Amino acid sequence: MNRETESAHLSLRVWKRLLPYLSGVRRHFVLAMVLMIVSALVTSAQPMFTAFAVNRFIGPGSLTGLPLFIIVYFGAILVDGVASLFFFRHSMKVELYLAKDIRRRAFVHLQELSIPFYNTSSVGYLLARVMSDVDRISSVIAWGFTHAFWNVCYVIGAFVYMFILKPSLALLLLAYVPVITAVVWFFQSKIIRLQRKVREANSEITGAYNEGITGAKVTKTLVIEDVVSREFSGITRKMYRYSIRSARISAFLTPLMSVAGALAVGTVLYKGGLLVDENLMDFGILSALITYALGIVEPIVQLVGMLENVIVAQVGIERVTALIDAPVTVADTPEVIEKYGDVFHPKKENWEPIRGDITFENVSFRYPDGEEDVLQDFNLHIPAGTTVAIVGETGAGKSTLVNLACRFFEPTKGRVLIDGKDSRERSTLWLHSALGYVLQTPFLFSGTIMENIRYGRLDATDEEVIEAAKLVSADVVAVRLPKGYHEPVGEGGDRLSSGEKQLISLARAVLADPPIFVLDEATANVDTETERLIQNAISRVLKGRTSFIIAHRLSTIRGADLILVVDKGRIVEKGTHLELLRKGGRYAALCRAMQLREEHFSVPELEE
Repeated sequence: MNRETESAHLSLRVWKRLLPYLSGVRRHFVLAMVLMIVSALVTSAQPMFTAFAVNRFIGPGSLTGLPLFIIVYFGAILVDGVASLFFFRHSMKVELYLAKDIRRRAFVHLQELSIPFYNTSSVGYLLARVMSDVDRISSVIAWGFTHAFWNVCYVIGAFVYMFILKPSLALLLLAYVPVITAVVWFFQSKIIRLQRKVREANSEITGAYNEGITGAKVTKTLVIEDVVSREFSGITRKMYRYSIRSARISAFLTPLMSVAGALAVGTVLYKGGLLVDENLMDFGILSALITYALGIVEPIVQLVGMLENVIVAQVGIERVTALIDAPVTVADTPEVIEKYGDVFHPKKENWEPIRGDITFENVSFRYPDGEEDVLQDFNLHIPAGTTVAIVGETGAGKSTLVNLACRFFEPTKGRVLIDGKDSRERSTLWLHSALGYVLQTPFLFSGTIMENIRYGRLDATDEEVIEAAKLVSADVVAVRLPKGYHEPVGEGGDRLSSGEKQLISLARAVLADPPIFVLDEATANVDTETERLIQNAISRVLKGRTSFIIAHRLSTIRGADLILVVDKGRIVEKGTHLELLRKGGRYAALCRAMQLREEHFSVPELEE
């Protein structure tokens, strides 16, 4: 993140990427800018009122025309106040609407992206893009640019008025502007570099806090509290050191700008005093010029300081637009979308029924970041209703076949046929809606048990939800809880055990009544009793469905119609349980290893 910020340069091309999102707030943005012009011109005109009052009322000691002056003066203040009020309204709308539109577009695209994207993108990275970066972008657009525009208009207006009052003194003050700008730029660049390091250290602190909290149990069991504390202290010392250095430079810059302002005022007093003494200029004009001399320094400082926010926001734009532009690696063709619809506008009336007959036809596959094929000219026919178990060592590539069959990935070569048709000739939503997928680590949404099961089929009645729960024994979870099916499961289901979450996840899949079922290590992280319930449920729900079972337990796989043994992403053996045992190859060796872990699996069965 910080390396990107350090290398960033202002680029109009990057900022143009925001134009589609600004279209909805263009009117508010333009009005905010116009109101800033009004406010800046009125504010920069106020010393002119001072000059007029001194020359017209204070100097001569006359009150003639004072009521009209008061009305005009307070009218100008009222205009400034009203302009500021409506500016805040429009800028707030720009900030909120812009952030809403960008986040909505990013969220919609995240729903469209394929599984490979999520395999390589961390949750923290994505959240930072759609939250922190979008906040920074919308804030700079709504407030940073408009305030910078106000500062520019104020400085221009001030010099215009100064040239009207006294061109010679205006030129003297104008000569200070590049000097002040150069000094501020020199110190501000140092502050920017230090602040980048502060933000980097702050990110490390956030990560350390996250690891310290989520890994507290591991820290205590390893008795490494002192090590973790020392590491954390090192990070905080680094942030402290950079923060102090930045604060010192800032503390030096502030009085330096005061000195610059004092020099400008001193110049005006000296030159203006001589002119007043020679009756070449009025006291009123001198007082106005002194006010302008004091007022032009701060806007210049703010304009230079604004550059850091603009650069950081630009990096945020690059990150957010990169997320929104991320390619959908598994995408339907325009012809398929025309017939079957897309994710958000499905044309279900055109969807053919799915039986679950799956054929791999000369399929080769290579992962996007891989250097060699993990499948080469692979052929396999899985008739509808077949239960396929996929076994192998951890990391052998068991999920590759399932990912291709479910069209989470596209073949590099060849094709996968669903009911005799190339899966690419059908909608991905059509296929995915026919899947019942139960993960090794189940995920539940915040809500009740009833709501989580109903995600399997949103139009299901309460009775159908309860029936699906009973079918897989998930009702035992509900009956133990005070509110039954209406008990909240907590964030991610953290109020339930792993086994309870797995049963609810299985009920959710069953409720959808899918023709294709995938069980990905569904019993890996559950206790013996819950495993028994899941095994009984599996034996009931897989009947008549095309099923893929990825498992390490013989009790789950030995009843499969077809067993595939995977090694380094390749199918090295296939057959039934007994056929593969008789071969005495890789599967038989795996069975012996499994036998050591499963007390209920007997030697006679193995020898059979």
